[in-house]
Amino acid sequence: MKKLVLTTISLCTALVFFGSNTEAASDYYVQPGDTLWEISNNYQVPVPAIKKVNHLWNNYLYAGQKLTIPSAISSYEKDLLARLVNAEAKGEPYAGKVAVATVVLNRVDSSDFPNSVHNVVYQKAYGHYAFTPVQNGEINKPASWSSKKAVEEAIAFRGQGQDSLYFYNPRTATSDWITTREVTVTIGKHRFAK
Repeated sequence: MKKLVLTTISLCTALVFFGSNTEAASDYYVQPGDTLWEISNNYQVPVPAIKKVNHLWNNYLYAGQKLTIPSAISSYEKDLLARLVNAEAKGEPYAGKVAVATVVLNRVDSSDFPNSVHNVVYQKAYGHYAFTPVQNGEINKPASWSSKKAVEEAIAFRGQGQDSLYFYNPRTATSDWITTREVTVTIGKHRFAK
């Protein structure tokens, strides 16, 4: 008799693919005094995402207005992203951790990359993972509190970054191609680029 053994990672992956760990889009009726920022925080969905789905061109709301709240990033994907941030930005300033998380979210939003956090983190190109911690196993270590907080901040401000899709440490980068990308900001030892 064969035994079915699921690792923690494959079980979480299965939950994501079968929808057990994700939140569906929902409707919300604006209450007097509500702001997009408060609604964003309550649902853990970025303001730009709410505005985009509802075709809002400004931040004005009125009582009784029906808003569609897009689905949030699953708790599995938040944890995965926090573990990546922890491994990639260990020893970096907090702003650098937020920027690393933002790069992943920008990739999810870009038509040039997969459309989920899981698929971006585990994307392979030319036989190698896009992120070193996936290759060397550091992705499997628990995330620090500051990495988790950085992910929450990146999600809250999603879509408001400088369109960075890459980051690298110029002292350790082995690809000449990455240095040809337009640098958007330098934080700590990392350069962020698009």
